Amino acid sequence: MARIAGVNIPTNKRVQVALSYIHGIGDTFAKEICEKVNIPAERRVNQLSDQEVIQIREVIDRDYMVEGDLRREVSMNVKRLMDLGCYRGMRHRRGLPVRGQRTHTNARTRKGPARPIAGRKK
Repeated sequence: MARIAGVNIPTNKRVQVALSYIHGIGDTFAKEICEKVNIPAERRVNQLSDQEVIQIREVIDRDYMVEGDLRREVSMNVKRLMDLGCYRGMRHRRGLPVRGQRTHTNARTRKGPARPIAGRKK
C-alpha cells in the first residue's frame, strides 16, 4: 500500500482514482499529476515502481496544498470571515447556508433536524 501525503492510497485501483483519496486532489489534479510524472492512465497503484511513487510524492509536495495544510487554510479563512463580522461570517456562525440558498424550506443539512415548536398545532 503506497503512502502519499500521509494517506494510504488503495493498491488495486487506477492511479488517478487512488490519488483522489487525498484531500485536496480531485479528478483534474490527479490527471495533471499523472501527466507530470508520465504515468499512463490505465496503470494501477500496485504496478508503480518505488521511483514513480517518490516522483508523485515530490510533485504533490511541491505544487499542491493537500490534507492538513489545506484544512487549516480553509478553517482560517472561515474564522477570518467570522471575526470580521461580515454577512458570510455571520451565516457561518449561525450555522445557516452561506451561498444564498433559501431557508424557508430545505437547508436541513446546515440547520440540522427540524425541531418542533411548542403550541404551534391548531
